[in-house]
Parts: sequence; structure tokens; C-alpha cells
Amino acid sequence: MKPLLFEIGSEEIPARFVSVGLALLKDAFIQLLDKSLIEYGNISLYATPRRLTVYIEGISEKQKDSTTESLGPPKKVAFDDKGSPTKAATGFAASLNIDVKDLKIKKTERGEYVAATIEEKGRATRDILAGAIPELISSLQLPKSMRWGSGSLRFFRPIQWILAMFGNEIVPFDLDGIKSGDISYGHRFLSPAAIKIDDPPAYLPLLRQSHVLADPVERKDAISEGLKEIETAVGCRVHEDAELLDIVTNLVEYPSAILGSFDDKYITLPKELLITVMKTHQKYFSVEDKDGGMAPSFIVVSNTKAENNDMVRKGAERVLRARLEDAGFYYIEDRKIPFRDYTKKLKKVTFQEKLGSLYRKAERVSLLCSFIADNLGLQSKEKLTRAAMLCKADLVTGVVGEFPELQGYMGMIYALNSGEDKETASAIYEHYFPRFPGDSLPSGKTGAILSLADKMDNISSFFFLGLIPTGSEDPFALRRQAAGIISILQESDYPLSLDSLIDKSLENLVPVPEERKTVSGKILQFFSQRLEGILLSRGYSHDIINAVLSTREMNIKDIMHRIAILSQFRAYPEFPGLLLAAKRVHNIINKARPGDVKEKLLIEAPEKELFRVSVKVRDNLTETDFKALFELEEPINIFFDKVLVMDRDVQIQENRLALLLSVKKLFDSLGDFSKIVE
Repeated sequence: MKPLLFEIGSEEIPARFVSVGLALLKDAFIQLLDKSLIEYGNISLYATPRRLTVYIEGISEKQKDSTTESLGPPKKVAFDDKGSPTKAATGFAASLNIDVKDLKIKKTERGEYVAATIEEKGRATRDILAGAIPELISSLQLPKSMRWGSGSLRFFRPIQWILAMFGNEIVPFDLDGIKSGDISYGHRFLSPAAIKIDDPPAYLPLLRQSHVLADPVERKDAISEGLKEIETAVGCRVHEDAELLDIVTNLVEYPSAILGSFDDKYITLPKELLITVMKTHQKYFSVEDKDGGMAPSFIVVSNTKAENNDMVRKGAERVLRARLEDAGFYYIEDRKIPFRDYTKKLKKVTFQEKLGSLYRKAERVSLLCSFIADNLGLQSKEKLTRAAMLCKADLVTGVVGEFPELQGYMGMIYALNSGEDKETASAIYEHYFPRFPGDSLPSGKTGAILSLADKMDNISSFFFLGLIPTGSEDPFALRRQAAGIISILQESDYPLSLDSLIDKSLENLVPVPEERKTVSGKILQFFSQRLEGILLSRGYSHDIINAVLSTREMNIKDIMHRIAILSQFRAYPEFPGLLLAAKRVHNIINKARPGDVKEKLLIEAPEKELFRVSVKVRDNLTETDFKALFELEEPINIFFDKVLVMDRDVQIQENRLALLLSVKKLFDSLGDFSKIVE
């Protein structure tokens, strides 16, 4: 076993693509080695903005020997009456590069066939890698790849070198004019000279000597330690931001954390605006003082030695000052106009070409909010409908135009500055919640209702236009918004069904009732799929989920509750018997017509008993307690054993079917038992 070290050196790769490229490279190597029957050990991944590296601790020096058997034509086709090989036999042998004399006859279920056993000795791993790696690199499906020069190769950025070592030997190949070798390179500015790698295990130490921390984990730890040292020395607290830490880790090769400062006058800007300016544009860490307020400081992670910190600090402060000046200008200009006046500007901004302006969208959201409020019995809708008409107004402000990620937040700030009450302002901010899995839900009822209405209008609008998510494509994030609606309804006590929300939202979009019905069905199916995925991830079985979803209105909290109860019932020892009884009922009621059970037509004792028990069960069932269903098992089984359902008397027959239909409805109150797997 020998180690394999493979490194692609390139111009700076964008930070967001470093981890993606590394994962693709690892998967490609695993597929190559598995397909080639080459044994290998632990895989380590290293990366910086200028390199993607795969290190495999041990790889066998040759692939495994292989034996394969191939079936050819039937014996009667391969040999004539005299036993001589036909063209079919000689052609089959030639295709396998063997002599026709080596063919054998094999008996199969379909008869006797010509067969050949091919034994192949494993080739040298180094030779296999030399031939396969160029194709491996060329086949990588990279996002935002590019071509350069006159070559045809595509990669994130122009490739500068390729290091390929198997043990102490180079894996030789040529990729679009770039020859593999045993050379890597250190830090672009601090140690730009070539580094000869004679032994793969020496890779990390040699790069470290050349001011490159190639291990992303080591680099991230170094950055975190630098942040902590500044916190301790200055008595401040760095805002925790895992996303920013990952980005910065992939921006540098030799990190050094530096504390910078900016003018106190900018502290009056909204907190999130300050943080966003530092993070989004400059990739700086923002800082709080010991009291939890914003400090006029920041931390930049440089890609150079500590002796250059003063120069880096001054440059970072100069650039940030310009950014903050721009943000302050937009903020001051935005506040010169009352926030409610921005709503008028929405009339000139298109939401979607066929759906009109953002102002029209705000009107639709307001109508849907009013509908929800009426269903919840809210006495006052003023704040809710006002928030609905204001919730998109910040999209036409200067700050949000420059920093789109602050939509909602700046709306809240501007609403408060313009005298709107806190509930309305918070709803403007929180109507985008939840923005991603695990995000906070709206904290108040006004924000929750506004969030439901806005997300439902988005989903209904794009489904109406036929812009429905397919496969991995979801350009309008409708799956995420559907999950957000489900989360809000699950955590709230709102007695709302998705059916009613969808129908009402479509009323404002689709004038034709029949067309509304078609679109509504597609949206309900979309929500069912999202809900099914959520429930499966929580460990509920597929059949239990289907059993409940197929019989209920899409009332999320109610569905969740019934699935939990039915899953609990399934664990009871008496459940299989109840399930069998329920299925006996289900298997016959397709012939039943809706109608009331007539007691005077109940002749046999078992059917009278089933009716009596069914009435008792119906009276004892509640929204939270379905245990009474277990009382139905015995009378159902006795009924089927003793009573002929399809009696010659049509009236008696229909009455018995009506009785069974009423029993089925009792089961359906929990779920469709016919969909449950025994």
C-alpha cells in the first residue's frame, strides 16, 4: 500500500466554491478507485483558495485480479449439426479476444448457451491513475466553470499546476498542456517559490513552512483562536457567524486576525445595517462592547504575516469608511420620506409580468390577511392590513436596493421611525420568517398571519402561471415557503385548513372557478409532498402518513396529531385485529350509497349489535381520543361471519351497506385504514 497525493493548483477559487469543488473531487476519486477494483484507506481533504487536494493514506499497488463470465449465443446457434463452430461462435469469441476453442457450454434456465470465462490480472495502480485522472478532472461538473487560453478544459479558475504522487513516484499525465509533477507552491506573496514533494506525508509540514495552512480545519481553528485573543485583549465580543467564518476560512491561506476601528458617528446606523456592510461587502467580523451594544470596531482576517498588520488595518479601515459613508447616505435619504409614502412607489415596480405590480401583490396579501383574521375571530384587523400594505415598501428604498438581504429589517426600522406601532413594524420584519430550515418563526400573531398570507400568495401566483418546482429546480423557493407555512400552522393554534387558504388566495388571481379548482389541486398535492417529506424525516412510516393525508382536510396541526395517534395505535398488540376488521369493512363499501341507517330494517342480532356499538363509539370519539375504535373489532367480525350483506331484499341490502359505510366513517375520522400495511 502506498499513499496518494493529488493537488490541483489554480488561480484564486471563489470562497463559496472551494468546499463544493473538494467534495466533487473526493467523490470522483472514490468512484474511480471502486470501479477500478483498487483498495484504498482513509481519505483526507485539504484546500485553500489556490488548491484542492486529496490525500489517501494507502492504496494498493495494483488492482484486484478479476474473473468475469460472459454468455454468448445459444448452443444450437453457436454450433452446427456436426459440432463445428458457426459465425455466431467465432464472432462471440473474437469480441472477447479469445480462441473459439476456449468457449464452454453452460446450462441456464433458458437452455444451453455458449459461455466464456475471462480472467484478468490486475494492472499497476500507477498506470491506471495516469490514464484515468485527466478524464476525471475533465468530467467534473463544476458550477460557474470557465475556459482559458486556447484549450478546452473547464475549471473554476485557470489551473496553474498539478501535483500527482503515488508513493515517491510521479503519476505521469498531461492535461490540456499541463504536465503532472511533484511540485507544489507556497503562499503567493510570502513564499512563492516551488516546493518539491518527495514524500506525500510531508505535504502539510512543507506547505506550513511556506506560509500555507492547507488543512481547512487547522485554518479555521487559527482564525477562531485569533478572534478569541482579540476578545480577551480588548474586552469585546465578536458576533458569532458560522457562515462568515467558513467564507473567510476559504479566502486565506495564512490567516491573521486584526482589530480595526471606524468613526463613532456610524454607530447611529441600525445594527443589522452595520453588520451587513461589514460582512457582505468586506467579510469583516463585527464586534459588540461589554454591554452588548455595537462597538466602533471590526476584525479583518488578513492573508499575510502579523508584521504587516498595521498596513492591512489602515487599508481595511479606509475601505470600510467608504462603505459606511454610502450606507449612511442611503439611510439618511430614505428617512426624508415617510415610510407609508414608499407604498405608492410599489405601483411602478413589477412583481411578475403577468401579475402586475408589487402594489397589487400587497393588496392581495392584505385581502388574504383579512380572510385569515375573520376565520380566527380577530376583532381588529387594522394593524394587520396596514402591515400588509407596508410590508414590501422597503424594497424601493436606497438601503435595501444596495443591501437586498436587509429587506424586512429595514422596513421595520423605517416603520418605527415613521411612527408605526411596534406590532406593525415587527410584522413587516418577521413576515419573511422562517427564511430557512430551523429559522425563527414570527413572534406575534400579526407577523405570523402576514407571513402565511405572503407565502401563500407567492405559491398560488407561480402555480397559476405554471411556474411549478420540478426536480431540483425551484427558482422562486416555493418549497421553502411551503415548509414555512407548514411550520407556522403546526406551531400555532389557528384552526385553518390549507384548502381554505389556497382557495381564497386563488380567488384574487384566477377569475374562472374551474381553472381555480385545477390549480388548487396542484397546490394541495405540492403541500402534501412537502408535508410527507417532513413527516418521513421525523420517523413516521409512509403508510401511516398516507392513511391520514388521504382522508383529512389539510389542517396541519390536526394531521400531525392524528398521525401521532395512529402511529401509537400501531404499537398496540390489539391493533392488527382492528386493522383487519377495518379492511373487511373497506373492501365492501364501494358498493354502498350514502344514506342513513334505518333501525327498523336491522333484522339480525349481529347487525343490531354493530349499530349499537357504532353509535356508542361515535359518541365517545373526540378530537384527542380515538381509543373507542377498538370496540368495533369484535362486532364487525361477528357481523361478517353471521350476516349476509348482499341480501336478496334490496332495502335490507342497502341498509346493511349504509351501516358499514357509517362504520367506515368512524375509522376515517382517524385515517384511511385500507392504506396501512399489515
